[in-house]
Amino acid sequence: MAPKVLVSDALSETAVQIFRDRGVEVDYMPDLGKDKDKLAEIIGNYDGLAIRSATKVTDKLLEKATRLKVIGRAGIGVDNVDIPAASKKGVIVMNTPFGNSVTTAEHAVALMFAVARQLPEASVSTHAGKWEKNRFMGVELFNKTLGVIGAGNIGGIVIDRARGLHMKVLAYDPFLSDERAKEIGATKVELDELLARADFITLHVPLTDKTRNILSAENLAKTKKGVRIINAARGGLIDETALAELLKSGHVAGAALDVFATEPATESPLFGLPNVVVTPHLGASTTEAQENVALQVAEQMSDYLLTGAVQNALNMPSVTAEEAAVMGPWIKLAGHLGAFVGQMTDEPIKAINILYDGVAAGMNLNALNAAVIAGVMKSVNPDANMVSAPVVAKERGIQIATTTQDKSGVYDGYIKVTMVSDRERAIAGTVFSDGKPRFIQIRGINVDAEIGPHMMYTRNKDVPGVIGTLGVTLGGMGVNMANFTLGRAADGGDAIAITYLDEPLREDVRSALMATGKFEQVRPLRFEL
Repeated sequence: MAPKVLVSDALSETAVQIFRDRGVEVDYMPDLGKDKDKLAEIIGNYDGLAIRSATKVTDKLLEKATRLKVIGRAGIGVDNVDIPAASKKGVIVMNTPFGNSVTTAEHAVALMFAVARQLPEASVSTHAGKWEKNRFMGVELFNKTLGVIGAGNIGGIVIDRARGLHMKVLAYDPFLSDERAKEIGATKVELDELLARADFITLHVPLTDKTRNILSAENLAKTKKGVRIINAARGGLIDETALAELLKSGHVAGAALDVFATEPATESPLFGLPNVVVTPHLGASTTEAQENVALQVAEQMSDYLLTGAVQNALNMPSVTAEEAAVMGPWIKLAGHLGAFVGQMTDEPIKAINILYDGVAAGMNLNALNAAVIAGVMKSVNPDANMVSAPVVAKERGIQIATTTQDKSGVYDGYIKVTMVSDRERAIAGTVFSDGKPRFIQIRGINVDAEIGPHMMYTRNKDVPGVIGTLGVTLGGMGVNMANFTLGRAADGGDAIAITYLDEPLREDVRSALMATGKFEQVRPLRFEL
């Protein structure tokens, strides 16, 4: 029997025809995503669900999806899909991470032109029958300095377009290597230097804990007087109230925003201000982009349903069914090892070296490598997955090296990840007989750490009283420890501890531990189990 797909949001007829041409039965109901009750009533009849943003795939809907094998999102954002619930149901979630890149980059450049020449205001004025030629004095982009925060796929395209306009480009991106910066024609700088020198600043980073309010009131105050700021990436990257005040004072000459902290944005401190250009999240809104992602999702879903091939999956590695049964726990371990080193560094990454020992050396190393890289990249881009992360790493000039060796110790096999930036960070782990991944070595220090969703890493000198201080401080602040393991390099030398917490490490708790003077480093860690 041919697999059956439901399209519950609007896709082009060409995309729908791809399913038919490939031998997949398809029902096209583009308005069904707005009727959650009707969708829940019929979803059990389908093997695949193709969506855009209107359809909400909740855990309740997935309970009814007894046949569902794959969800395909035509676009990059999957906020409307409960991925953990889909994973539990064994449903693959795919997206199309690169289909909107050119469109979004072009929109950012369009916003830059618009704010430089005050085009929207001038258009409204002229439509009103005025002829205020002297009122709208703009500036050229030629020979100006553009500061690009985030030099990944979209940021790289913006840099290419800016170079074509003969702009000087500064780039701030912790994952941008010197070699990659030179290749794309940008000067790699730290954030403070970019803020001080840029005539225009454009943002191209995802919204994470590290990037939230990256243009805070404090950082906005560091910008060059007369700067113009563009955000076509994500809402929440800019303190909109602080930006409004600097626009009113004249320190910031103009701003153009396609995204807002709260959307739909029906009110904002930026609305109504002169020389502020605002658009309703149009970054991906071109005919070409919408068609590209629709065609891609139809091809990807057909490939999986007919051949088992997995592309751009957010919750499943690219492995065969036979490999998955054995490799599942090792893929989780590889992701955790990558996530650990990724969360432990803020410097540009030059290389990721991966050692496979014993049984791990005989597995599908491409999938394991991808899991490690995705774990690293998730620290700066939550949308990174096992397919897109290696591409992003290559774009940023990160060297990936893989080494295998025969069983060398007490474990049947293990994986060791060494990340090279300005210094090296290394962590090793294995999978126990119960199928659970464990950390077994950090910074050359042997440990035996169970992995949980919320963890804390501490580093200190091996002196008396550290464990007591840790326990008293956490207990006094109402933080419960689920598990705890520690190790040391030598008597009186460096010591580390990994603590499995019941909840995310709060900043006030981290500060309190540092204030005791017992710890050289206290860092929160999060892992997707």
